[in-house]
Amino acid sequence: MPTAKSIAAALTTGNIKDMTEETQAFQAEVGRLLDLMIHSVYSEKQIFLRELISNASDACDRRRYLALTQPDLAPDAGAFKITVAVDKPARALTVRDNGIGMNRDDLVQHLGTIAKSGTAAFVDQMSGDARKDMALIGQFGIGFYSAFMVADQVDVLSLKAGETAAWRWRSDGKGAFSIAAAGKEAIGTDVVLHLRPGEDEYLDPHRLRHIIKTYSDHIAVPIELAGEGEAETVNDASALWTRARSEIAEGQYKEFYRHVAHAFDTPWLTLHYSVEGKVEYTGLLFVPSAKPLDLFHPDHRPGVKLYVRRVFITDDAKDLVPGWLRFLRGVVDSQDLPLNISREMLQNNPVLAQIRATITRRVLGELERKAEAEPEAYAAFWGNFGAVLKEGLYEDPSQRETLLKLARFRSTAADGWVTLADYMGRMRPGQEAIYYIAGDAGAALTQSPQLEGFKARGIEVLLLADPVDEFWIPAVGSHGEKPLRSVTRGTDELATIEPVESAPARDEPAVDLGGLIALFKLTLKDGVKDVRGSNRLTDSPVCLVADAGDMDLHLERLLKQHRQTDRISKRILELNPRHALIRGLVARLGDAGAHDTVVDMAHVLLDQARIVEGEPLPDPAAFTRRLAGLLQKGIAAS
Repeated sequence: MPTAKSIAAALTTGNIKDMTEETQAFQAEVGRLLDLMIHSVYSEKQIFLRELISNASDACDRRRYLALTQPDLAPDAGAFKITVAVDKPARALTVRDNGIGMNRDDLVQHLGTIAKSGTAAFVDQMSGDARKDMALIGQFGIGFYSAFMVADQVDVLSLKAGETAAWRWRSDGKGAFSIAAAGKEAIGTDVVLHLRPGEDEYLDPHRLRHIIKTYSDHIAVPIELAGEGEAETVNDASALWTRARSEIAEGQYKEFYRHVAHAFDTPWLTLHYSVEGKVEYTGLLFVPSAKPLDLFHPDHRPGVKLYVRRVFITDDAKDLVPGWLRFLRGVVDSQDLPLNISREMLQNNPVLAQIRATITRRVLGELERKAEAEPEAYAAFWGNFGAVLKEGLYEDPSQRETLLKLARFRSTAADGWVTLADYMGRMRPGQEAIYYIAGDAGAALTQSPQLEGFKARGIEVLLLADPVDEFWIPAVGSHGEKPLRSVTRGTDELATIEPVESAPARDEPAVDLGGLIALFKLTLKDGVKDVRGSNRLTDSPVCLVADAGDMDLHLERLLKQHRQTDRISKRILELNPRHALIRGLVARLGDAGAHDTVVDMAHVLLDQARIVEGEPLPDPAAFTRRLAGLLQKGIAAS
């Protein structure tokens, strides 16, 4: 790699060509992404220009903020601008900005990797389907790579503000890129696209003017179009959020959302408002209609940018909106914060705390109205972001009641989403708790044996499949004076509620389990905490439950998976006194030679209950051996 001294010497003498060119391979995910882009046919190729202009605008914002404390870094002419230049003879299209620029490390980091979390998940979902893949590209903010849809070579020439060495990044999108020192006097970045055959429309000034007006008119930096004649400013070049709502078309909101969120979907909800009084600010916020793939990743960055009097400050203000509203996208422009505020000062700033509080109230208010007026649309929102919103149930007690009204759940009583009010309106006479079962989504949750007694008695059970459910429930505890209670814990209340339906297996008389329970306890020893008869089972012979004061089965399994606990709690094995298998075991207790069979059956039934709960078997070989022995005896007896 060239040294700083050798680079400086080369720049001084102009011997750039003598510098060593370094070649690097793309990160694996980038290589796969580019292959899909290059070899797929997209119906909206023109969005590459929007993405490059959006990146240029962000670069100008960052240099403007840097110049607040370092005035010598401001543009010489005092104005920021973006230029789209056409060179027809060379078949080249250039997007130029005088923003913050990039050095060698920036070019490698931002253009050689997908510098966002969740890249593997992203690339795995790329399919080659135009509509789906374009949306995914936007979700990950990797619009730069869209340039390869129309270009067979891309050059990026950049000089970073405050530095003297310029660099050139080059790639044909076929697996590698090169980095070399370059000659460039003006701070900023030039992205040069060498267009593929058949992409001549992007050399036509009229076509480019239409694309810029359509997708980038809201950009607050002037965008000049330079071709054969004089350069002309194409966009309106005023901050969209400063205009009155009556002056803004729906399409302009949509394109601004796509710009600020680096997204391709349309906003599910748009909030544009101004707050006046002790704290003054303007907010233009959006709720996406598609869920970002990195929404739950630890490295997920905030989606709301902070401006002060139309000057960009940061897109990393973590205290601007609560974490459980991190799906929000947009801008907040404050009139009260100082322009030179640092990120450290933002953390405990009372003005920012008030802005956060008013944003939270307004967003929740809008969600309440949407839930009431458009329940089907709200159901789609909840499917995308409900798990995030539920984090607020334990993070923000002051908003708990509002969030519980907004919450939607799957349940055993309905196919769609239900509210807690729906649930409480369907409670059985004498029912004293709101029952739920937590676990992984899918048939395993709905087919759990713990639900059998509740279904037989017409008691609705909430089906909770989000990991966050295990954490907000202990924090909330109850709702409407009814405790939230897991069906995998002791439920003596079931014995007091009559079944609402009849079935042959449920109508069988219960047998006395005293002798069988004693033998099971003696056999299983420390493998279980207790063995007892069950009033929750109707169709299954056995199940595992937690003692009333123990950790919920699913919660403990979840904590183990994330290495948050080494605890291995002993469970209670419940036996169904009406099940044919259990009745048969009781009948054989006094038979000669039946002891060993019952002992093996005790171990097999315990392991069966573990399998149903998704628990690992302590000794799979022993389980297989015992099961084979019992099957062999059964065949021999028949």
